[in-house]
Amino acid sequence: MKTTRLLDLTTAMVLLVYVVFSPPLVSGDQGRLVSMTLVRDAAALGAFCLDGSLPAYHLDRGFGAGSDNWLLQFEGGGWCNDIASCRDRSKTRRGSTRFMSKTVVFSGILSNNASLNPDFYNWNKVRLRYCDGASFAGDSQFGNGMSLLYFRGQRIWNAIILDLLPKGLANARKALLTGCSAGGLSTFLHCDTFTSYLPENASVKCMSDAGFFLDAIDVAANRTMRSFYTQLVSLQGIQKNLDPNCTNAFYPEPSLCFFPQYVLRFIKTPFFILNSAYDVFQFHHGLVPPSADQTGHWNRCKLNVTACNPHQLGALQGFRKDMLGALMSFFRDSSGGGMFINSCFDHCQSALEETWLSPTSPRIHNKTIAEVVGDWYFGRDKEAKEIDCPYPCDQTCHNLIPASTTDFLASNAPGQNYRGTLSRSQADPNDLIW
Repeated sequence: MKTTRLLDLTTAMVLLVYVVFSPPLVSGDQGRLVSMTLVRDAAALGAFCLDGSLPAYHLDRGFGAGSDNWLLQFEGGGWCNDIASCRDRSKTRRGSTRFMSKTVVFSGILSNNASLNPDFYNWNKVRLRYCDGASFAGDSQFGNGMSLLYFRGQRIWNAIILDLLPKGLANARKALLTGCSAGGLSTFLHCDTFTSYLPENASVKCMSDAGFFLDAIDVAANRTMRSFYTQLVSLQGIQKNLDPNCTNAFYPEPSLCFFPQYVLRFIKTPFFILNSAYDVFQFHHGLVPPSADQTGHWNRCKLNVTACNPHQLGALQGFRKDMLGALMSFFRDSSGGGMFINSCFDHCQSALEETWLSPTSPRIHNKTIAEVVGDWYFGRDKEAKEIDCPYPCDQTCHNLIPASTTDFLASNAPGQNYRGTLSRSQADPNDLIW
């Protein structure tokens, strides 16, 4: 059964209800609106969005002591793995800069407020817009005489970096490459390449937020995510851009190297993994995809974890066990690695102030995500690796699947055209990061 659309669509109506009725958790300093920059030289490199439009990014200049430091964030937004879904995507802001908002709010790890983002507030911060549908990794195209689709994510990545180098990135003293969801997966694919662009004496590290997608077996005993990624890698010509050490190790199944759990051990640059052990996207589309639950047996559990029966809770705990198992070697052996694996039913936690750093942020051992990430990046804690106890022990979560039937599933995507500090409840329902 095709799995094309299930990874690119989410419950927008449910999100809308949440947005309307849920009160904000954070207020105060205004969010910063940052304008879009089109990469004018991208065409010469053959770097195009799905529809042929130019790629883009948003740059907020650093200042003071942070003026030579850089933070780049890959935008997320799912994938497309066949011509029909990619053609549909090319007519939206997920496949064309023509349809994108020309300003975005920088919040969370992108905030320029010292009290809300003390370690990175004065850095140069860049949000890379996502318009290729393959985590900035493809390099092919499709044409049938009537329509043309560009699968040029790898070239988009290269074009944006080349555009930023003369703007100061070439002289970076410190740098952090990060991203959320499909953008979080991008950090695994491009981390070492990012390091190669920068000065040898620069401190370069990478962090994935909600990008540790598992090669999971779903509740119908199928590998839905593996099937999807195999089709994606083939369609968009991704294989040649995957780590050759990984593809050689996993021959004859190179598409496995699109999974972070398999490529992670080949990454040389210091890496931090921020993820929920009950990641909502993976719960809904990897563990219990629609194709595995055609009778809707899991519907109530998906919307409200307290409605899950013992069998369903067992499956969720099994998913957590599988994720921790896939991370155990990294946890034990990576001297430069960091980790924050909490037990909130969440997806993407660095882009919003309420989960990044606020009085009500999720915590492990009384440390917020921002504190642990900062301790890791700046070497303030040699063991910046935190793993939460299993659900339902953590009382600091603001779950996307709440503990009340009066709340609803919401997106963590940064909202657009919103003035004010951005909380989950204020996110634009049309700006789904999945």
